[in-house]
Amino acid sequence: MSSYCRAAFASALFAGVSPLAAFAQNSPIQHVIVIVGENHTFDNVFGGYLPRPGQTISNLRMMDIIDDEGKPGRNFVLAKQKTADPKGAYSIDPKRAGAYLTLPQPDTTYATGLPPGVPDPRFPDDLANGPFQITRYAAYSDFVGDPIHRFFQMWQQVGKQGPNNNKDLFVWVAETAGTVITTIPPRLRRTPTKAASPWASTT
Repeated sequence: MSSYCRAAFASALFAGVSPLAAFAQNSPIQHVIVIVGENHTFDNVFGGYLPRPGQTISNLRMMDIIDDEGKPGRNFVLAKQKTADPKGAYSIDPKRAGAYLTLPQPDTTYATGLPPGVPDPRFPDDLANGPFQITRYAAYSDFVGDPIHRFFQMWQQVGKQGPNNNKDLFVWVAETAGTVITTIPPRLRRTPTKAASPWASTT
């Protein structure tokens, strides 16, 4: 046992608390850094995390957007995804044009074992408009479609800082802009007559 552990154990005996609790209070660990892999967001990793007593977190579960089982919660509507009308030009904050009734199937892009650039058949075509648990439809180890990889479009998905930072254009941007600059947008591939502009959210 190191001198640090012996000291923690001794102080625990005098204080009348368990050695483990004393060690935790006197731990030399001050910070824990979590490295999140590419193409993941905070809510993708920690959206359903339930904090321990004394901890706080602002995530989908704590905001009651999802419930304890990952299903829509009382405030699910707060995460509703919307469409926009860019008026033919890029804008970080285009005018919203209504909400999706249901979410379209995610695109396969480079999903393992599936043809590229088609609706992913593992997901239903009538997903509720809001966050959904990927592992309800695909195994944890499966590769699902890639999110968009374009700086200005990713910025558009999140929105500018301030009251309009609603993060409500993730689906619309993914549907109206290609994953990369040379990719045909999913909305144009699926319903060419309904697409207002083939490159609605691009620069």
